[in-house]
Amino acid sequence: MKCLVAVLVFVALVEGLVRIPLNKHKSMREALREKGIELPHHDPALKYQPDEFSTSANMYINNYADTTYYGAISIGTPPQSFQVLFDTGSANLWVDSIYCSTRACNAHTKFNPRQSSTYSAIGKTFYLPYGAGSLYGTFGYDTVNVGGIEINHQEIGLSTNEPGQNFVVAKFDGILGLSYPSISAGGETPVMDNMISQNLLSANVFSFYLSRGGQQGSVLSFGGVDTSLYQGQILWTPVTSETYWQIGVQGFEINGRETGWCSQGCQSIVDTGTSTLTAPSQLIGHIMQAIGAQQSQYGMYMVDCSQLNNLPTLSFVVSGVALHLPPSAYITQRYQNGNQFCSVDIGPTYLPSHNGQPLWIFGDVFLREYYSIYDRTNNRLGFASAA
Repeated sequence: MKCLVAVLVFVALVEGLVRIPLNKHKSMREALREKGIELPHHDPALKYQPDEFSTSANMYINNYADTTYYGAISIGTPPQSFQVLFDTGSANLWVDSIYCSTRACNAHTKFNPRQSSTYSAIGKTFYLPYGAGSLYGTFGYDTVNVGGIEINHQEIGLSTNEPGQNFVVAKFDGILGLSYPSISAGGETPVMDNMISQNLLSANVFSFYLSRGGQQGSVLSFGGVDTSLYQGQILWTPVTSETYWQIGVQGFEINGRETGWCSQGCQSIVDTGTSTLTAPSQLIGHIMQAIGAQQSQYGMYMVDCSQLNNLPTLSFVVSGVALHLPPSAYITQRYQNGNQFCSVDIGPTYLPSHNGQPLWIFGDVFLREYYSIYDRTNNRLGFASAA
């Protein structure tokens, strides 16, 4: 009987699936570097500061200079189309708007609330500080369409000022947050929560497949899982904090050897809005030593490209199962002015430990290797080897 129930649940997850194709683009940091602009190193985990959990309209979301995956939504009646970053590390939806005239806003599609018959203003403003820039805006309500799913009376943020260089080269016009409502700036209701309350999904689940090797084909699915995008069994693990998509990590291995660094437990935030794998600052030196990496003048860690086949596999033990990251997952080969160089896509975070447990961030480096499933009904995360 248990097997039958499991099969029926699995079928329900597959049926009623809404797929949204995602585009992959070089990170904003890389695009700015090509223009001769080098952003300073920043700590991706600043977006997880404790004061974010207040009901104010302020939220630290500083790592978006490195995000790369985005897809289409529409807002308003008649619909106005936008490309947005789908981010599991934040909770709010915002887009560029006609109220903003900075260079960054002028480089993107702007929402015009005057042309939407279903728009209504809230009369509340917000400020989102970034690690290398910031965003000001105002909140309103309107109809939002995500992959054919129409959400009525959805709270949206309209930008009024985007100073700095960060978003000038971005390929997306805004960000759609997919984390828990407890961290929503201004206490606004996230898109996923309105989907749930309006009974728009066959299952209160969404899932990500992020393409590898610079290829397109990334997919965000609402209402279930896409069995063609992963292989093997799904590993389920409970969410340890209903804020971000945070999970427990019981061990960290280098080439199959346990380091003991998570012997008292670690925590990790699973974040599609962070491009790298992020390690606790006290461990980053040991990891780079094991990899044989050297730090460049810009703060990047580099390795000898001729040694790629000799680099170690890194593994995280989650719910008793080791999830492996081969060198191909955490090393990026680049060419500039005819020269090849290889960078390590692992950086430090300086955020204090969570209840005494070191905090990691499983960003896109991790999520390209593993199809990820976000289950709001059971407050759990699923991982399976990406196809």
